Amino acid sequence: MATAWLRRGFGTLGATLLALVATGGMAAAQGAFDWRGQLTPYVWATGLGGDLRPFATGPTVEIDRSFSDILGDLDAAFFLSGFARRDRFVLLGDLSYSSASRAGVLSAPIPGLPAEGRLRQTSLTLAGGWRVSDTLDGTLDLLGGLRHWRVRGEVGAPAVPGVFPGARVSASRNFTDPIIAARANLRLTPDWSVLLYGDVGGFGVGSRSTAQLLGTVNYSLGNQVTLSAGYRHLSVDYRSGGSRFDVRLGGPIFGATVEF
Repeated sequence: MATAWLRRGFGTLGATLLALVATGGMAAAQGAFDWRGQLTPYVWATGLGGDLRPFATGPTVEIDRSFSDILGDLDAAFFLSGFARRDRFVLLGDLSYSSASRAGVLSAPIPGLPAEGRLRQTSLTLAGGWRVSDTLDGTLDLLGGLRHWRVRGEVGAPAVPGVFPGARVSASRNFTDPIIAARANLRLTPDWSVLLYGDVGGFGVGSRSTAQLLGTVNYSLGNQVTLSAGYRHLSVDYRSGGSRFDVRLGGPIFGATVEF
């Protein structure tokens, strides 16, 4: 019952955000509403670290890979964020998807044994909140919302005669975490600004914990287009029934924002 309620609420919040982002520009043009919105496709040069254990009886793979290591193994990736505001009410959303195969080593039952871990992750963050400060120097928003994860992991390890029979197991998990967040936009000059964002969540509802930190330096090109560069870190620690997805994603981020 609780899971079904979370899914319905999450779907409603997502539909609301998408509708507001899609209609905000037209409404402002017509003068009927004061909605403002923006969309930001971005590139995230992320590395990966953590432990994967799809099943309680399966092996655990420890992964520590930089972006340059991962790039050759990357199957697909897509990243998009959106933001909408009416007066002091704010909404934001972020979609992150990646699929890759990565080499690693076992931590058990034979520590150091070469293995391969494949990870497909989709995270969708939706939050709403209030602009608590709006001055000439910048803005500060406080928000609360949900982050939904779909994680599929696969671990394979070769056989060691007389010691380890080899294994290949896979599993997927879907879970939703509550989050609380803060977003600050600091104006340096009319063209330059700094965006700082952070959230924490999980609290044992879906995962044990999830956290995100983002910082970018932004330059306005005019014509409602802004270029950004910075760093993003996203982590989740999920454990259930012996499965473990303790994953850390982090690296430089580059984006282009279109306002309407």
